[in-house]
Amino acid sequence: MKKTVCLYFQVHQPDRLRQYRFFDICRDSHYYDDFANRTVLKRVAERCYLPANRMLLDLIRKHEGAFKVAFSVSGSVIEQFERYAPEVIDSFRELADTGCVEFLCETYYHSLASLVSPKEFASQVKKHAKTIKEYFGKEPSAFRNTELIYSDGIASMLYKLGFKTVLTEGAKHILGWKSPDYVYNNPAHPDQKILLRNFTLSDDIAFRFSDTSWAEWPVTADKFAAWLGDDSREGEIVNLFMDYETFGEHQKASSGIFDFLAYLPEAILSKGGFEFLTPSEAAAKHESVGDLEIAHPISWADEERDTSAWLGNELQNEAFSKLYALEEKIADINDAAILSDYGKLQESDHFYYMCTKFFSDGAVHKYFNPYDTPYEAFINYMNVLSDFIARVNDALTTAVSSKEALPTPVKPKRRKSSL
Repeated sequence: MKKTVCLYFQVHQPDRLRQYRFFDICRDSHYYDDFANRTVLKRVAERCYLPANRMLLDLIRKHEGAFKVAFSVSGSVIEQFERYAPEVIDSFRELADTGCVEFLCETYYHSLASLVSPKEFASQVKKHAKTIKEYFGKEPSAFRNTELIYSDGIASMLYKLGFKTVLTEGAKHILGWKSPDYVYNNPAHPDQKILLRNFTLSDDIAFRFSDTSWAEWPVTADKFAAWLGDDSREGEIVNLFMDYETFGEHQKASSGIFDFLAYLPEAILSKGGFEFLTPSEAAAKHESVGDLEIAHPISWADEERDTSAWLGNELQNEAFSKLYALEEKIADINDAAILSDYGKLQESDHFYYMCTKFFSDGAVHKYFNPYDTPYEAFINYMNVLSDFIARVNDALTTAVSSKEALPTPVKPKRRKSSL
């Protein structure tokens, strides 16, 4: 049986907040840095999304269906595509039409809702699935949570939502002696399969590709294919999961990353013992080799592979708890602007900017962070949140007043029977 190569890309851009001062609270409720969001999106579209999509389309056609990939495209970035670069949506639609691309489901706002609110989590998952169907004509059947966050509890929520294929990180501390190069299953639901990211091979491309101090530099498509085909490598599947921005943004075009991508399918397929499958196809092909119990949430972030990149200090936890404390109030409000802002303020990026773990993964955190310090990120976010809380309370008061002002319906009196 041929070994499977499963290639998956995450596509996401956050709604960056503008510099929001204390004196803006209750005076100006526009929270977003439209200039920065537009500038970054158009830059990444030109460097990554458009050229990479064109290349993947050419590769799919060249290999006549033997080359396949998968994407998870957040609702947040789809909204920005609509606003600033609709041609990117068109290019993803071209890929969807090939039948060789799977679109996965995730939380619409790339949020951490799965860690605290089953109701909000389910709502965002359903909204994202509907959006993917609307834009790309595909109904997602596999799920990739924000930052590959996963636990047994999250898996059970997903099972109830109908997802029997879930992607997550092949973290060492949960695998022990086991290999990420097999399919596993959720102990509570044996028919729910788990695909694990091979973080070593994935990060060879995503993080180490242009590192000239790395002993394996430079990496060519033939060299990478040889690693996959090494006789000492056991397993049935190699899951290469990474940010799509790896191509052209994190790894610049001058590094040769596009040349690497252009020749990778041929280098792998020419070996004869491999085939490319999408996550759903891979889960259908491979039987589980056993249960994988994950009691505490894991992710693909940092050395710890846990959730501490977003919820690892007091700043992050205070902001996170105050935001989700609004959930019950939000449920009683029917205001499109408030609901949209509530979703955007849940984006995991806002909490990532407040991370203080710079001692272990400083370069990564610094690259993605528009703030000079995590404390600036916290203060700015809390100023925005203070205004948002005031808006929520005002809207709730208005809603209650409107209900109280409605006349009490009078029940019609029943006529007495003459019999």
